[in-house]
Amino acid sequence: MDEMAFLEPVRVGDLVHVKAQVNWTGRTSMEVGVRVLAERWNESTPATQVGSAYLVFAAVDADGKPRRVPPVVPETERDERRHQEAQIRRTHRLARRRAIVELRERRAADGLAD
Repeated sequence: MDEMAFLEPVRVGDLVHVKAQVNWTGRTSMEVGVRVLAERWNESTPATQVGSAYLVFAAVDADGKPRRVPPVVPETERDERRHQEAQIRRTHRLARRRAIVELRERRAADGLAD
C-alpha cells in the first residue's frame, strides 16, 4: 500500500462501495487508485467519500517471476491527470526507498545495529 487516507467515519449500518481504477502501469507493476464511498441504508442522501488509497502491485507468473503488464493508455483528461500523479508518487516512493536503504547502510558501516 502506497498511501491511504481516512476522510470520514463509516457508521454501523452504512452501505460501503469501493471503486478502483488502474492509474499507471510500469513494465511489471501497476498502481490502482481506490475510492471508498459510504451511504446510509435508510436515508436518501448521496454517498459520501470516506476514504481513498493507492495500491501498488507487482505482476508475477505461475512461477512467481515478474511478468510484463499491458500499458495503461489514458482516455480522458481525468485519466491523464491520474496517470501523471501516479508517476509522481512512483518517483517519490522510489526515492524514499533509496534514502532508507542508504541510511541503513550508513548506520551499519558505523557499527550501529537495529
